[in-house]
Amino acid sequence: MSSGRESQLTSTVLMIRPVRFESNPMTAASNRFQGKSRASPGEQQEQARREFDGLVNALRDNGIEVVVIEDTVEPHTPDSIFPNNWISFHADGRVVLYPMEAENRRTERRLDIVETLDADFGFSVTEIVDLSHHEQDEHYLEGTGSMVLDRVNHIAYACLSTRTQLDALGEFAQRMEYEVITFDAVDRDGVPIYHTNVLMNVGEKFAVICDAAISRDDQRSAVLQRLRDTGHEVMSLSYEQLDAFAGNMLELRNKDGARVIAMSQQAFDSLSPDQRSLLEANGAVLSAPIETIEASAGGSVRCMLAEIHLPKPI
Repeated sequence: MSSGRESQLTSTVLMIRPVRFESNPMTAASNRFQGKSRASPGEQQEQARREFDGLVNALRDNGIEVVVIEDTVEPHTPDSIFPNNWISFHADGRVVLYPMEAENRRTERRLDIVETLDADFGFSVTEIVDLSHHEQDEHYLEGTGSMVLDRVNHIAYACLSTRTQLDALGEFAQRMEYEVITFDAVDRDGVPIYHTNVLMNVGEKFAVICDAAISRDDQRSAVLQRLRDTGHEVMSLSYEQLDAFAGNMLELRNKDGARVIAMSQQAFDSLSPDQRSLLEANGAVLSAPIETIEASAGGSVRCMLAEIHLPKPI
């Protein structure tokens, strides 16, 4: 396996500012976290825009570079606020495009954004790895929602679901030279968890995971052992914290080289004092209130951030 060529953390993220945000009916069947807001679509958009801008400001205030791209009114992409599902950026200059389960999410894929990163921000793109052809066979892999990447050790942790399937995983693993560790995970009601990144996050030296949700003992042991073997201290989350999106955090590195852990205010509030202390010993904790985004769309801070690991020519 390739390793050591890519840092786990980046100081630059891509975010898509919403223009027609609302709970997406095409994703509701597989995402039990969404659809909890009673606000009208217009109210959801207004509140989500305000929460989005608040998160952008919090990230910038903490030394993170944020590339903000405006969404387009047409086609209607209610989940465009979550770009990490359709694209990932890698240190060798490769950009991966992913197959999406919901038809109205497929139009989120925009090559003009890739071109903008190159032309306007100086990032180098060497190749586009397009996995979207798997949609023709109804096989899906929704980026770093479906996979939690240990970029240093080239390991992809993947909770299998209708949105995370083996054929597409296999092509990602082969083309990007990743080891894949798959497992089954369910919520407290036995419903499959739709995306791996609501369950766990892998940072530089620290990992968080709701390991109780992994339904098979052998799979749970394998995941925890692999995390520890790669030098990660592991913090377990409860089902209550899973529901509060505590697993959906992301570790970044700011312009001064310090680690920053980004999460929602709801996620932070769900943590115990001891858990907060453990995180704060690892990096500065940044939390932002995004209750409308979480309740309406069923995703949180990590889902909103597409990490840009692309190189910049010297």
